[in-house]
Amino acid sequence: MEKIKITPHPLNGEVVVPPSKSAAHRNIIAAALSDGVSVISPACHSDDIDATLRCITTLGATVTEKDGAFYITGIDKNKACGKTATLDCGESGSTLRFIIPIAAALGVNATFIGHGQLPNRPITPLIEILTNFGVKCSSDRLPLTISGCLQKGDYLISGDISSQYLTGLIFACPITGGTATLTTPLQSAGYVDLTVKILSNFGVNIIKNGATYISNGNYTPSNQTIEGDWSQACFFMSAAAMGGSIKIKGLDLNSTQGDKAVLDIYKALGATIDIKDNCICVSSGSLTATDINCAQIPDAVPALAVASAVSKGNTTIFGGERLRFKETDRIKTVTHGLKNMGIAVTEQPDGMVITGGSPLGGIVSGEGDHRIVMAFAILAAYSKNDTIIEGYTAINKSYPTFFEDFKALGGIANVITDR
Repeated sequence: MEKIKITPHPLNGEVVVPPSKSAAHRNIIAAALSDGVSVISPACHSDDIDATLRCITTLGATVTEKDGAFYITGIDKNKACGKTATLDCGESGSTLRFIIPIAAALGVNATFIGHGQLPNRPITPLIEILTNFGVKCSSDRLPLTISGCLQKGDYLISGDISSQYLTGLIFACPITGGTATLTTPLQSAGYVDLTVKILSNFGVNIIKNGATYISNGNYTPSNQTIEGDWSQACFFMSAAAMGGSIKIKGLDLNSTQGDKAVLDIYKALGATIDIKDNCICVSSGSLTATDINCAQIPDAVPALAVASAVSKGNTTIFGGERLRFKETDRIKTVTHGLKNMGIAVTEQPDGMVITGGSPLGGIVSGEGDHRIVMAFAILAAYSKNDTIIEGYTAINKSYPTFFEDFKALGGIANVITDR
């Protein structure tokens, strides 16, 4: 197993966060559904983004990488209808949940496969909708084969499991002429707002009428620049809050990404936040525990948990039932990792209670989860002793250059080779 040793050393300096994975998925897919050539920049690669590129290419789009950008020629929808295809979604939940309704709307006879924990992640709500509107489905989990064409209708979807279901249906609606209606309040609403914003750049206006999303317009090519990733910026915000000073560049201060809400949480913890010249400067402060409702920002929990681990008092993180269904059960993996590093923590059904203290270092398993690896690398930088993180290459899922940026900020990380 690939291991990396982190030797304690505070992080300071400047970092440019990578392009938003959430925005990249959406821009790439919208380009693939457009009739013509779109240019998406910068050309960003990670395991998850490569899964989406692989799927749209299999569906009939063409992707050329040139001058640091993706040139994407859209799918010929007439040729796609009736096509047989195997769509390998890797370990990307976003790819799977976005592409299932799109393939159904195009009338592709598709077999979906995935790896890692993806076959165990829920897709039943999408399968129920497809079945109700003319699509035959072999199963409610991977491997999944669908056939037939998604019919026009009002697709009723719960909003309290994953906003990705709704985004997938919103992608499909301009093709089918259907609508999507929420039956329960929406979690991670900011990411649906991001979908709506990006689709508007590709000629599709999504109108929200109560709980119903109505599409107006057809996909048209567009040239777009992908904004920086707020969820990845959280790790460096935690590092700075814990005992450093980091200037974070590349973020859109007007972003609809839900994780932008972490700014207020870091302020509540006691970090100093200074915004100027389109940069966010985060500096350490006297960190004090606070209650964190993570219902709208579940991806930020690992980063917030490690900052809470050095905050005075008891931090309660709640509202995170969906964390059980990520790449790992992140409530369990975060709790286990904190305990291994000497931090007192109690697991709750929807989160955890963390008693701040002094992390000792230790051995942490990344459990194949990119956010677990990055979070505990940050905590390790502020621990008493060295930390070994097992399975560190899980970062390739979303942020392959994380440890390069980590070391550029002063972090000490060395790969351990077993012999």
